[in-house]
Amino acid sequence: MPKRLIIVAGNIGAGKTSLTERLGGRLGWRTAFESVVDNPYLSDFYADMRAWSFHLQVFFLGHRAIQYLEMARLPESAILDRSIYEDAFIFARALHHMGNLAERDYLAYRRLFDLVVNSLPPPNLLIYLKCPAEVLLERIRRRARNIETGISADYLALLDTFYDEWLVAFDLCPVLTIRTDDLDYVHQPQALDVVVERIRERLGGKEELDLRGG
Repeated sequence: MPKRLIIVAGNIGAGKTSLTERLGGRLGWRTAFESVVDNPYLSDFYADMRAWSFHLQVFFLGHRAIQYLEMARLPESAILDRSIYEDAFIFARALHHMGNLAERDYLAYRRLFDLVVNSLPPPNLLIYLKCPAEVLLERIRRRARNIETGISADYLALLDTFYDEWLVAFDLCPVLTIRTDDLDYVHQPQALDVVVERIRERLGGKEELDLRGG
């Protein structure tokens, strides 16, 4: 396959990191992941979201833009866990909606976001992992990350609504939507085989795909 730049999007617990790791290993693609351990704002943000939301979003914007450009400039194909676009259209929007990101800060962030992303080359494919909120919540509880203890089903449902609205208007590249609530590509190699085949088939077009039915 020629050089491809793939981004993986989806709600918290949808399986983005697992899929990114396995596709990278299976197809020989370079991989890039979210910055959590070395994020200087994350602990402050969870202690006081209203005070630190703007700082966190600006940090993520810069981190993801640098990461995206590094992957885009590689000679080999690359896949990124979480897209830069989700920061604005999903998470910053949610923070603003919930009153944790003031109007003036939200507008300032969106101006900066637009300036940054307009200078980026478009990806070749967006893989959107979709999963019901109740399944996401159970996965989040099982992995038991301290920073995720406050996540509720209502919050996940809100994000899911924002994802649906964002993807209706998303036109930078083809979109492959995969239902992951009953697709175990972590433990079932044949499930990953199906995902790989659908990616190869659909890089040239936009398709809504429910892999549970094969």
